[in-house]
Amino acid sequence: MKNNSHLVAQAISETLNAAATPLAREHLAEQHRSASILDSNQKQATQAISTEHQTTSLAVEAAVAIVINGIHYAVLMASPSQLEYLAIGFLFSEGLIEHSHELLDWEVTQLTDAASFQAFATDSRVEQQDQLNAIDESGVLADNLQHLLDYDIYIVELVLNQRRHQRIQAQKRMLAGRTGCGMCGITGLTQALPDLSPYSQINLQNTAVKRPSLDRLLAIRAQVDTSQHTHQLTGAVHAAATLQKDQLYLFEDVGRHNALDKLIGWQLRHKHEIDCVVMTSRLSIELVQKSIRMRLPWLIGMSAPTSTAVRVAERYGLGLAGFLRDNRVTFYTGY
Repeated sequence: MKNNSHLVAQAISETLNAAATPLAREHLAEQHRSASILDSNQKQATQAISTEHQTTSLAVEAAVAIVINGIHYAVLMASPSQLEYLAIGFLFSEGLIEHSHELLDWEVTQLTDAASFQAFATDSRVEQQDQLNAIDESGVLADNLQHLLDYDIYIVELVLNQRRHQRIQAQKRMLAGRTGCGMCGITGLTQALPDLSPYSQINLQNTAVKRPSLDRLLAIRAQVDTSQHTHQLTGAVHAAATLQKDQLYLFEDVGRHNALDKLIGWQLRHKHEIDCVVMTSRLSIELVQKSIRMRLPWLIGMSAPTSTAVRVAERYGLGLAGFLRDNRVTFYTGY
């Protein structure tokens, strides 16, 4: 069994590292381990430190710039997979679109060298003179931008219809998103803590009708545990998952809010009706807000919710449960 597990892990590692867009990379590390050693009389133990050099797999954390109709709108730190879904879900969560058909076109570009930075600076509506002069005559990236080559950088250029474009122009703001924070960069409490009343009545009806059973939730949990390939390899990503006709759809990301945005984008693109989403993370306020906007009946976490998340879920009729473990789940609303 141990050998089989090793072979599975090796196969996952090779797949993720060999992908055109790698989700994990190998890195050399030194592990220090403490062990107790008994003396010759087996009475007194002493602590010994052993070291081991090993190759580990680390999750890729990329900067994903969202450009909407030429407007630089946001930079997210995310796993560089399913970026179309991430962009659509992010726009929906921001209240900038309501339907996927409002997105007319998209293109994903990775910036990997001086030439790609030059193309991005030339093709985009960039105001910073430093970026306009990013490349010198010898084709070398400007000194003050050399550090960008240390990062994985992706540009997601989106084209929205005219109506939505005008709305974005009216709401334009710069948002620098970070892995651990879904609301970084937001100014103004009304933007960070929006009134979601238009969604509450539908959510109240959904919660009452579609409460998931423990058996179903445990079945989803079991499938998530075996399907989270990047997390099995790196231990560093979250997932959002749902079942559709007994088939699991799972979206992984270094940011839990990004994972949910990917699922939302997938739902909008394929027009699925979703009654339950399972998150591998704790349930924080930004996850609850996104779930209410998407009119999700039930949001389930494998860890705990925050008190604010529970209060807001109760107010707007979102079913919320946490601590989905081997044989139990705890309901906080809708019971």
